[in-house]
Amino acid sequence: MKKKFFNYVIPSVLAMWIYSIYTMVDGIFVAKGVGESALASINISMPVVNSIFSLAILFAVGSSTIASIHLGNKEKNEASQVFTNNMVTLITISITITTVILFNLEQISYFLGATQKTIFYVKEYLGIISLFSVFYMLSYYFEVLVKTDGYPRLATIVVCISAVTNIFLDYVFVIKLGYGVKGAAFATGISHVVACIVYLWHFIKVDSKIKFTKYKFDLNIIKRTIPLGASDFITEFSLGFTVFMFNRIILKNIGDAGIVTYTIIMYVNMIVLMTMGGISQGMQPLVSYYYGRDDKKSYTFFIKSAVKVAVFISLGVYVITMIFAKQINGIFIIASEIELLNYSVKAFRIYVTAYLIVGLNIVIIGFYTAIEKPLYSMILSIGRGFVIITLSLLLMTSLLGENGIWISSFVSEAICLLIGSVIFIRFFFNDLFIEKNAKNAAIEHNK
Repeated sequence: MKKKFFNYVIPSVLAMWIYSIYTMVDGIFVAKGVGESALASINISMPVVNSIFSLAILFAVGSSTIASIHLGNKEKNEASQVFTNNMVTLITISITITTVILFNLEQISYFLGATQKTIFYVKEYLGIISLFSVFYMLSYYFEVLVKTDGYPRLATIVVCISAVTNIFLDYVFVIKLGYGVKGAAFATGISHVVACIVYLWHFIKVDSKIKFTKYKFDLNIIKRTIPLGASDFITEFSLGFTVFMFNRIILKNIGDAGIVTYTIIMYVNMIVLMTMGGISQGMQPLVSYYYGRDDKKSYTFFIKSAVKVAVFISLGVYVITMIFAKQINGIFIIASEIELLNYSVKAFRIYVTAYLIVGLNIVIIGFYTAIEKPLYSMILSIGRGFVIITLSLLLMTSLLGENGIWISSFVSEAICLLIGSVIFIRFFFNDLFIEKNAKNAAIEHNK
């Protein structure tokens, strides 16, 4: 059981790391090859990039949950129908997104917070990324469904190939050819194309359980998929919303220098969130499968394992980021910018306290998705990603000024953990209570 858990979780975490590294590598090369204003422009573009990725997560997680349940019931054809139907839906959505962005590029850039210093870079990066949105969405969708199909190692290999491609092309386009932000966007887009090609080969193979089937529009599949993927969608989409809110507050209270600081924080934050998301998403197909078989002992083992791993990693990440805060910030800020570097280190160390508890929130939300309890997961996701973080950011800033901006995430996560823990404990208590009553009833019946 433990081996199976790690066989799914480790590839999921690695895949999520690599997806976050895509953007982080872009930032490192742009910071070194162009400068801080170009680096800030990538951060300003992130809400749109996160929105595109969140739609991929919406359909990937929902499809994976339904397909896992079908496979648990030996229904391969039904699992393939879900896979094909939602893939076509994603392609349609991505074409729409690309069209909207390209025809409204300047307006969207200014809405996101671009200034006269960054507008050119934001338009370049966002415009090119939008051209690759279909590959950006499908590469993640395929990666999750490959794991559902029983090939988690293949998913790890493909995302590693894609990451190496991205890094190599970043070096060529940004540093060697001097294409700047535009080169970073092309590098990311092409790397997703490479991943899609390999995944397509897998689903065409004879021995895959999930295959392409004849497409027939089925609204019921979409209706079932969306609630199941909604919490993970909200979690990812809220990251973009949070970046948008922070950027607005930072520009108002600190200025462009604060955006550079927050950009660095968000790169590390993205890796932490992706790690926890990988644990959650690696757990989900296992929980869904055994939940579909009504094997409570097994799915309880997997959720407990996910919680333990999330706590262990949270503590490790907190210690590492506190100790190496200066070195991490130094990757993006040149040594001569002493004042900016010192400020960024201070803000960074305040912010990372949120890492102590964020993992538990994401795992709890993922558990409810896996057992088809979308209402609970949506309540927690909306609270964590929109309502509570917004209120916390505004309140902490008004009370503590600049420092309040950086501590607000910890306050928000702590409140969400309290709410989530109450729901989580109540769920298992009610489950045990029902089991006890059933056993008592059976004993009485036998008498």
